[in-house]
Amino acid sequence: MKKNFYIFTSILLTILPLLSYNCYAASFNCPVETTCESILLVNLDSDVTIYEKNPNTRRSPASLTKIMTYIVVAEQIDDLEGTTITITKNIINTLLGTESSISGLKEGDNISIYNLLQCLMISSGNDAALALAKYIGNGNIDAFVEMMNNKAIELGCLDTHFVNPHGLYDPEHYTTSSDLYKMTKYAMSLPYFSEIVNTVVAYPFGEDRYPIVTTNSLIDKARGGEYYYRYAKGIKTGHLDESGYCLVSTATKNGHTYICVALGAPSIDKNGDKITLNGAMKDSKELYIWAFDSFTMKKILDSNTPVTEVKIRYSWDTDTLLLVPSSNFSTILPKNVEASSVEIIPNIPEFVNATVNEDDKIGTATLRYANQDLSTIDLVASKTVNRNITLYIISMIKNIITSKWFIISMVIVLILTILYIMLTTIYNKRLKASKYKYK
Repeated sequence: MKKNFYIFTSILLTILPLLSYNCYAASFNCPVETTCESILLVNLDSDVTIYEKNPNTRRSPASLTKIMTYIVVAEQIDDLEGTTITITKNIINTLLGTESSISGLKEGDNISIYNLLQCLMISSGNDAALALAKYIGNGNIDAFVEMMNNKAIELGCLDTHFVNPHGLYDPEHYTTSSDLYKMTKYAMSLPYFSEIVNTVVAYPFGEDRYPIVTTNSLIDKARGGEYYYRYAKGIKTGHLDESGYCLVSTATKNGHTYICVALGAPSIDKNGDKITLNGAMKDSKELYIWAFDSFTMKKILDSNTPVTEVKIRYSWDTDTLLLVPSSNFSTILPKNVEASSVEIIPNIPEFVNATVNEDDKIGTATLRYANQDLSTIDLVASKTVNRNITLYIISMIKNIITSKWFIISMVIVLILTILYIMLTTIYNKRLKASKYKYK
């Protein structure tokens, strides 16, 4: 009975910590009840995932597609402000009857690529997407889509496939939260992207025509209502009945930045009626509030503090070499967690051979907290260790005479020597016998 009690207690103590974590929230306890089908919240400063929910499940991205459209355009055009496009009737007519979101382009408009990118990202204009795709694809929109797919592969987005440049539904048009994070992070390094996606109102057609207004309530103080979040900085909304409400956004507070990808919040109920609550907006805002309240950057390793040691050969003065981080390392952690709670798991060779120079990379170390890998860092030599030539020569001789091929060679030589002696002995005996015979 007592034994059973101990077994039960051990099992309970093992299970309870696991139950305290949200099953979707990476390894961090998150109190937010999310409605989206797929979410990824990443701290951009450390690239650590704070919250995830089905991050690799393929879903229709709707107008989040336009993040990749922007990437391809920005990489193909050197002068975004100086290059212009004339809008044709065909572009306008292509979207008739699709109930697309449009930016208000008119036939005959001569507009810069930069202004079209505003129409694409601020008001989510499908008309702008088609105009840009047709221009970059030399009249062939499929050629532009192929460029989108090639760029996705280049960025490592292997669960992504595009069929069009705007995001209208197609069963073969899909991506994941994880892939959208990679696309967005890359797009943020491109000219004008962060500026455009964080713009609430713009006049791409001049001030004599209506402005375009952001579809992102997270950054729109005047119209965002309960979704407005003062620390948000863009990026792109999406919505189709098939995809639900979608949002990619960033938020910066106290020097820390997060990216949140939220896909598939319900937009219609089981009766086909519209759901007015935008769960992508709600989930993103609540996750940001939780993250900023709960996490902070903490210094984990100092570049002068040894992490582990490795055996070193051919050195007269030392048998081991201390390894240190290649640089100071900090990462995002819950505010109530000490830096010492991070587990450091070295991955180093069994030994190294002198000469080793200071700062030579020897191995790596994985930093882990609560069963979640936070990062991998390089481990380098803490000092220079020179080779002792005498030890090296002795070791080389030892290696040679103990090697398999040397032993095999020696055995063959021995066998041949024995055979030679035997044959010589037999020959001499026969020679001697023949001399006696002819005497």
